[in-house]
Amino acid sequence: MSLASTEPRPQRGDELELTVDSLAFGGEGVARLGEGGYVVFVAGAVPGDRVRAVVHKSKRSYAHARTLEVLEPSPQRIPPRAEHPGVPWQVLPYERQLLVKRAQVDDALRRIGRLDSFELEEIVPALQPWRYRNKLEYSFGMSEGGELVCGFHASAGGRRVAPIEDCMLASEQGNRARELALGWCREQGLTAWERSARGAGARRDGDDETAAENAPGPDAARARNRDRSERTGPGPDGRARLRNLVVREGRRTGKLQIRIVTTDGELDAGAFALALSGALGESLSGVLWTRSRSLGETTAGGDTELVWGEGELPERLGELDLRISPEAFFQTNTEMAELLYEVVVEYAALEGWERVYDLYCGIGTIALTLAARAGELWGIELVGEAVADAIAGARRNEIPGVQFFAGDIRLALPELVERAGRPDVLVVDPPRAGLSQKVVRRIIEAGPKRIVYVSCNPTTLAPNAAQLVEAGWVLRKVRPVDMFPQTHHIECVALLERDDGRRISASSPIEDRPAHV
Repeated sequence: MSLASTEPRPQRGDELELTVDSLAFGGEGVARLGEGGYVVFVAGAVPGDRVRAVVHKSKRSYAHARTLEVLEPSPQRIPPRAEHPGVPWQVLPYERQLLVKRAQVDDALRRIGRLDSFELEEIVPALQPWRYRNKLEYSFGMSEGGELVCGFHASAGGRRVAPIEDCMLASEQGNRARELALGWCREQGLTAWERSARGAGARRDGDDETAAENAPGPDAARARNRDRSERTGPGPDGRARLRNLVVREGRRTGKLQIRIVTTDGELDAGAFALALSGALGESLSGVLWTRSRSLGETTAGGDTELVWGEGELPERLGELDLRISPEAFFQTNTEMAELLYEVVVEYAALEGWERVYDLYCGIGTIALTLAARAGELWGIELVGEAVADAIAGARRNEIPGVQFFAGDIRLALPELVERAGRPDVLVVDPPRAGLSQKVVRRIIEAGPKRIVYVSCNPTTLAPNAAQLVEAGWVLRKVRPVDMFPQTHHIECVALLERDDGRRISASSPIEDRPAHV
């Protein structure tokens, strides 16, 4: 879609008055300009709103803007409860959020996947619409007045870190941990790192790299290395600069794990841990310190050391006794993860004799949940530390008949089929980007009778499901599960069964079809 030829395309920095008519997948409102219906995606707006918004990204056929002011509120809009970013749908009644999410799953499967012969079941509502997260990753920043703050990034192109008084996604105990950590860092006079070569405040919205970083040649390479060293190195006083604070909570055990992420440099991490343990007492499980040289806004990677306590967070999920490593993936809504896995158990429909494969098994929570109902179970995961957690979990919970190993699915799955035989049931819980074409092909070659696909992104589930349907499976049903109230994120479980009346072939022409959108 485009504007009429006589109408200029809006540019970054332009302020527009817009009326929002729908919600896009991803949570932004959708407004249209001019006779050509040029699309503007508007953060912070819901259907029926008339808003004043500023454009922060402009493309040929669409733009992205963020709301500056609600001129006329939608009849659907309700007062916000949280005074911080990260909960964009809090202005919609929760019942409306559920309806939109279910409709977006249906739209993705029908429009992107061109699938229509499936049953879309009712969405499973969240048990707790607020204070449900067991893990929060906060960013450190500096206020305009020069004070250290710890919160979330402003949404939709904003670079500043918005301070938080009370995070409505965290428990009261988790909030107290964040406040204690921030208070200690302020007392020490620590500062936040600069997220850009020109300083966090000076950088223009939407710029990802400086001109020197984009330029070719040895001079540019030296400039990039110098920029990396300056931004990820210690401050002028030799001390580490603060990047992130990760607060993880065992919702069933009441234990906390706190990890501070910094640049290189000196930090009295022992005193930090002592202050936290003195205030939090027995609820504190462990304190860790990660030094990162990444230029990206990430808490992953770097060098992590245990400063105090235990390196793994104790937690329970259903009947499972778990230990979670600092960077291991674990569903961030413990209570809803239990309901999600109940759907997986239902769809897998195991009778006790089946060979089950669990791809992208992480620390093995799904595999360990299913193992008692299967004849044998094999889990594959790329991250070695997660596999070690899974193996330890099987031993701790005295679950026989389950084996885990580390490997890339593309290479490991054919080897596993050759070693163990074809699976009767295959469970897959991929990252948000979905399954690559090669992994889809490996699943087709493995030829399971039943596939249970756990998806955190219906727009990547849809093309993956379409590829499997084209190769001989039938999409039977899909059940959305609301793991993330007040946000646009959608989790769902899909069941695909092999159509025995059709030939299963790994030579289906999937190369020309995108694995995800």
